Amino acid sequence: LYTAIMELAIFGYIAAFCTAVSFLPQAVKTIKTKDTNGLSLLTYLFLFFGSLSWFIYGIVLTDIPLMGTNFLTTIFTGIILFLILRGRN
Repeated sequence: LYTAIMELAIFGYIAAFCTAVSFLPQAVKTIKTKDTNGLSLLTYLFLFFGSLSWFIYGIVLTDIPLMGTNFLTTIFTGIILFLILRGRN
């Protein structure tokens, strides 16, 4: 049973990678174009603080996929959030 569960852990790593990388194209596009007009400040605030909270929770559980996903997601959404806030001022 343990071996079967460990073999299924690959799905956690795949999910972690896909979720974290999903924000990268938006971050790159926003950095290149400096255009944040179509981006929701409230959405990125929730995404940033949600992923930061999940990252902290992953640290508490020492769950590598949870930490990895949410570390990267916090960085990418943080960059986008920073650019949105900078563009609004």
